[in-house]
Amino acid sequence: MDFDFNLILVPVTLLFIVLWLLDKFVFKQRERKGRGNENFIITWAYDFWPVLAVVLVLRSFLYEPFNIPSDSMVPTLETGDFILVNKFEYGVRLPIINTKIIDVGEPERGDVAVFRYPPQPTISYIKRIIGLPGDHIVYDRGQLSINGEQVKKVPLEFSRVKDIQDTPNALYYKETLGTHTFTMRELEGVNVARQAPFLNHINHGQYASMQGLYWEVKVPEGHYFAMGDNRDQSADSRFWGFVPQENLTGRAFFIWMHKEPGFKLPSFSRNGSID
Repeated sequence: MDFDFNLILVPVTLLFIVLWLLDKFVFKQRERKGRGNENFIITWAYDFWPVLAVVLVLRSFLYEPFNIPSDSMVPTLETGDFILVNKFEYGVRLPIINTKIIDVGEPERGDVAVFRYPPQPTISYIKRIIGLPGDHIVYDRGQLSINGEQVKKVPLEFSRVKDIQDTPNALYYKETLGTHTFTMRELEGVNVARQAPFLNHINHGQYASMQGLYWEVKVPEGHYFAMGDNRDQSADSRFWGFVPQENLTGRAFFIWMHKEPGFKLPSFSRNGSID
């Protein structure tokens, strides 16, 4: 998710609105010549600005579609999933500059959130919110704890999980964060956290010698800690740090289509809500 469509939609919409206003009150080509006889640019302005304005409002303030480009959220989300993101749930923001103008709400623990990638804000990332502002997160040999309470983690039988990109060392668990219960995937013997720069540089490398088996973080105010459900194949907060509140885009809540790469027809078999 590395391109903001609003970079095109906003200026084009504003251009057509300006042209429409100029003709309405200055040029008055449509009034003098009649519909269809004015300059074609003026025709486009009359025909397209209402449609573009509606699309802009929907995408910027209500719901925006995104495509999943990687496996970091498997099995919750797969590469090729098309999802809808609730834009107003985390506050109403101006398009492009992402400045919050109306404070509606904040992420809840366990939400699947879309946000601007902190090291490169032009790119959108999607991960699960693990830690809220002020949370103390501890990872100890496979077990997450938040504020001293262990995150519920129940092993699943391999045969109960359908994953077309599976590997022999895949392990699955039902994990519960807040009101969300979801399937999480690990790779036996891998533990990607041992390679995570952010974790290995906390407190001057305090946890570097632990090989990713133990680490802990305190989430600063105004920030969030996010991780992928595909825990050992996800570059997330363990690698690049916390997600600032101003980087939030919205909550992913629905899969509306799936499309495999290449000349394949879209599928709707994965349609459903995202937990």
